[in-house]
Amino acid sequence: MTLLIAGLALWIAAHVFKRLAPEARAGLTEKMGEGSKGLIAALILLSVILMVFGYKAADGAFWWGRSAPLVGINNLLMLLSVYLFAASGAKTRITRVIKNPQLTAFKAWALAHLLVNGDLPSFILFGGLLGWAVWEVILLKRAGVTPEPAPDVPMKKEITTAIAALVVYVIIGLIHQWLGYPPFGA
Repeated sequence: MTLLIAGLALWIAAHVFKRLAPEARAGLTEKMGEGSKGLIAALILLSVILMVFGYKAADGAFWWGRSAPLVGINNLLMLLSVYLFAASGAKTRITRVIKNPQLTAFKAWALAHLLVNGDLPSFILFGGLLGWAVWEVILLKRAGVTPEPAPDVPMKKEITTAIAALVVYVIIGLIHQWLGYPPFGA
């Protein structure tokens, strides 16, 4: 459980550093230049590695397992999550309505995983990441950071984004299946 918590703490610290300590982050950027982005990216990668290994090794209380209704809701939330992430990069129309589509996608991802994983390690990992995403939105609002509204997007781009999201969703499902975590069916 220690690796899992350490990875989660490192993920949160690396992501909120810029918002909570802007002077320190500016000083780091001044010292290291573009290398500071590489350092932050390396810390985030390390946090993911710690979370993966920590989650696989963690053991704890178990409250519920997968069920057909929860798996169905999970899959819909995951499809929404992948689409919102793709829409964010493509700057499609939905990004005019949802101010932080990547963080909204992340929250949907974390919630989806909480629904089908009713054990303590999952609550720590996915609940912690959900809490981080909520906190990040609050920090962005306090800092006055608002994304630019998306320009008019041709319908072809909307359709391409939806198809790309569906393809990525299927690939993610196949990878989960290959790793032994069947995403479809209870």
